[in-house]
Amino acid sequence: MTPPSSGIFSSHPSLLAGRHILVTGVANRWSIAWAVVRSVVKNGGRVTLTYLGESQKSTIEKLLEELPEENRSSLLLPLDVKNDQDMAEVAERLRSEGITLDGLVHSIAFAKREELDGAFLETSRDGFLLAQEISAYSLVALCRAFAPLMGAGSSVVAMTYLGSERIVPHYNVMGAAKAALEASVRYLAYDLGSMGIRVNAVSAGPIKTASGRAIKGFSDMQKAVSDRAPLKGQELTSEEVADATSALLSPLMRAVTGEVLFVDLGYRQMGMF
Repeated sequence: MTPPSSGIFSSHPSLLAGRHILVTGVANRWSIAWAVVRSVVKNGGRVTLTYLGESQKSTIEKLLEELPEENRSSLLLPLDVKNDQDMAEVAERLRSEGITLDGLVHSIAFAKREELDGAFLETSRDGFLLAQEISAYSLVALCRAFAPLMGAGSSVVAMTYLGSERIVPHYNVMGAAKAALEASVRYLAYDLGSMGIRVNAVSAGPIKTASGRAIKGFSDMQKAVSDRAPLKGQELTSEEVADATSALLSPLMRAVTGEVLFVDLGYRQMGMF
């Protein structure tokens, strides 16, 4: 039997109607973050995006031209997650525009290439701390900066990967960073729960993003998932991950917080045999 194509599933324009989502981490058209933007828009939401550097700004501006006309005027604001002042300025800009947020998507991760190519044992102190700051601590900083703009019913979603809890060769320092990110999701869910703000993560299986292809053996990882996952023979798409993210951003998941949702065709549930 041929697996169903994700293209047959319709959008739900009322799912995120009236909800404004801040999306970080769009690098190019293959980014999961860009797929999230498209999913939010097709499900009736509005977006504000952030960028780092003029090159990334130019790339995102071109991508925005592909959205429906009413969404092309989406705010695009500079943000370096290592800079608290940047976050304060973005928050103030949103306030000045009269924008309150109903959701925040954290899709930011970085590690030096040399920290991924060698053995984890050889991870440098600077490389470890850099990966932690950008890939994990940034979620804490973003929540602190933007929670005042979010009310009850709002949702934060971070992007993670199975390398946080299992050994994935050449994922190395990013595995440690993602483990810290997932722990941060749980503690933030506790802190922000009193404000009615939910915090969850989506753990995506291997997808052909620019960052994914930079990992040695990436094609082998994809094949393993395709061959062994319960939903056999399928290639996971960024659209499927993005739609799961939209569900977490929506009121449908209003009682779910502190969780990691695995969108990997069921691969995580498989034992060794």
